[in-house]
Amino acid sequence: MTFYPLQFEPILKERIWGGEKLKTILNKPIASTHIGESWELSTVAGDVSIVAHGDWKGSALTDIINEFPEKILGTAVYNRFGKQFPLLFKYLDARQDLSIQVHPNDALAKKRHNSFGKTEMWYILQADDNARIIVGFKEKSNPEAYLENLKNKTLLSILDDIKVQAGDVFFLETGTVHAIGAGLMVAEIQQTSDITYRLYDFDRVDTNGNTRELHVDLALEAINYNTVETKKEYSKNSNESNPVVDCPYFTTNFIPLDGAISVSKSGESFTVYMCVEGAFEIEFDNSKLEYKKGDTVLIPAAMHAFIINGKASILEIYIS
Repeated sequence: MTFYPLQFEPILKERIWGGEKLKTILNKPIASTHIGESWELSTVAGDVSIVAHGDWKGSALTDIINEFPEKILGTAVYNRFGKQFPLLFKYLDARQDLSIQVHPNDALAKKRHNSFGKTEMWYILQADDNARIIVGFKEKSNPEAYLENLKNKTLLSILDDIKVQAGDVFFLETGTVHAIGAGLMVAEIQQTSDITYRLYDFDRVDTNGNTRELHVDLALEAINYNTVETKKEYSKNSNESNPVVDCPYFTTNFIPLDGAISVSKSGESFTVYMCVEGAFEIEFDNSKLEYKKGDTVLIPAAMHAFIINGKASILEIYIS
């Protein structure tokens, strides 16, 4: 069996807050005017990624992992997670503000939903003028203050907001109250989980006049009421893997690619590349595959050596 870089059919999600940037900027095959998410790499039940090309075209990622767990996931990842793929990769387009929400930690998610928690990071791909995110509390808070402000529709007054620009990175540990603001397109890397507690949705209604469900009580135990530091500063040295995030769930580096880099991997973990600007190619076993802005590619752990070549900005993700 020859292992090769795997790209998948995007799983497109219509959202009340979504728009058309995933089509106009990233060339995703979108028909609706309200597509909020493109799930690039997923094994969430009901939303399993399907290989887009090559010998495994049409195959589900879960089936490939079941057949070749260590070759795809890596020895260390397999020893830790079994045949579960532990991460979920997305691009998001926020035409409107997303709901204010929070994600539970591993222990709470396991107890309530038999799921992983949802630690995540955001890379800002594009930002309209004055676009901002909401992350955490301005000052240390508590459940009583949270509920009182929620009742009075003044929750935004106690939450911190940060103006952002393209290239900014934010790391959100579980328990951090947050929302992606209007006018942002984001690359999101997270634990494999679709557990979200929605706190406030700006009283929006859908086309049928219905509001979306809130999870006020569930969130009480999940929220971190302390202030948090979420923005990550990082170097941008050309043709190097510049560290951005290193946490128990994933490691993310930023590669400003200008030319060719020879890559060697140990086989302990898969690697994922998200192209956030420009274009590049991967050369392996006398073959070559090309990628452009908005593409996401999974490098099986069995691929120990290859070359990336081009002019691009790339997020490199693996589990260390």
